[in-house]
Formats: sequence, structure tokens, C-alpha cells
Amino acid sequence: MSPPLNAFWLSAVMLCALLLCALGAPVEDAPTDSPAAGDPSGEEQEEGPSDLLSTSVVWDLILGATRRHQKEFEDEFHNQVKYEFLENYKVSSLPARCPYSNFTKEACLQMMVQGLQIYTVLLRQVEKEYPNSLICAEVRTYSGQLIDLIQRKMRNPGQVTALTSSQEVQLVNDLDNPNTFQRKMTAHNILRQLHYFLLKGKRAITKREKIRGTMANDSLGIFQIL
Repeated sequence: MSPPLNAFWLSAVMLCALLLCALGAPVEDAPTDSPAAGDPSGEEQEEGPSDLLSTSVVWDLILGATRRHQKEFEDEFHNQVKYEFLENYKVSSLPARCPYSNFTKEACLQMMVQGLQIYTVLLRQVEKEYPNSLICAEVRTYSGQLIDLIQRKMRNPGQVTALTSSQEVQLVNDLDNPNTFQRKMTAHNILRQLHYFLLKGKRAITKREKIRGTMANDSLGIFQIL
């Protein structure tokens, strides 16, 4: 075999090895000084299409419930109050949404679990104003299922701790308001923000799972060439 051909095969093998290393390690695109980026130890198992978190039917169920909220809001106020008007009723305790980029998958999963725990408590305010809300009932059921599903995909689920009783009480007390209309607007905004929290979270997780799947396919293609 001629020297140039030897160099070609050596380069191909080295490239393949680098791709395997990339697949086996978490993508370190989160801030290095943030513990929320997830524990770098341990390996993530490869997942098939049916095992992907982003393709779970639970997303469709919970998003289907929150998606109905806008119509219920418009029916209640007969279009006299615009849906976008809810932005004026800020809730300081709303959790941050999972970023679409510059964050690891593990960190995003942690944010989703933490956020869903907070929203589960905030839903008490919604149920207080609308005790017969079917959306709240469905969201409570599916959010619990989604939390369990996400935690099974996490490398270190123990890093996300449950809220204490005092923290839950503080979250609810912060929403108290003597004005009935403002309480209703706050309740509606919680459901509105929950929908976007779930929507953005699913998109971010889908992106990360697609990137990992693409890297796996590229590595397989190189092996086939070799």
C-alpha cells in the first residue's frame, strides 16, 4: 500500500475515533460555572426513535390541554379583553424556559422538572379562581406523568429536589390580591405561560435529540466506508 493511501486510512480512523468520543460525552455548551449544566460524569445511552423523550404522547396530551386555554379565555370575556393583555399581569415566580441553544440536554431536563414543580403549585391559584377547570385537572395529571418521564431520562435526577412546604406556601401567597379581576388575570396568565413553557421545552429537547441522532448516523456512515 502506497504512503498516501496509508495516510488516508489513518486519517479516517482518527476521525472516526473523534466522533465516537463526541458521542460518548455530554456536549459542554452550558456555562462552566453553572451546576445546572448537569453532572459531566456518566454516559448517556443511545436511544431509538421510540425512546426519544420529544416523541412521547404525553407532550401531545398536556399541550392539547393548555392549547385550549386561549379559546376558553376569549369565550369568558367575549373578546372584550385581548389574550395578549395577560402580559400585563406579571408573575415573578414563573420559572425560566429551557433555552433553545447554549445549554446541555441534562441542564434542560433539570429546568423542565424544576419548572413543572413550580407550575404545579401555581395551578392552585388557577383552581381557586376556576375550581371546575378541566384544563387544570388534565394538566395536573399529565404534568406528573411528564415529570416522571423526564426524570427517567436524566443522568442525575436527584439533583432536582422537591419544593419544601414553606416554599409552596410562599409561591401561593405571592399571588394573593384583593382585586377579583386581577386575580383572574393572574390565573389566566399562569396557564398561558405554562403553555409556552412546555412548547419551548419540547422544541429545545427535540433539537438536542436530533443533534445526537445526527452524530450517531455520521459515525455509522464512516464505519461503513471503512
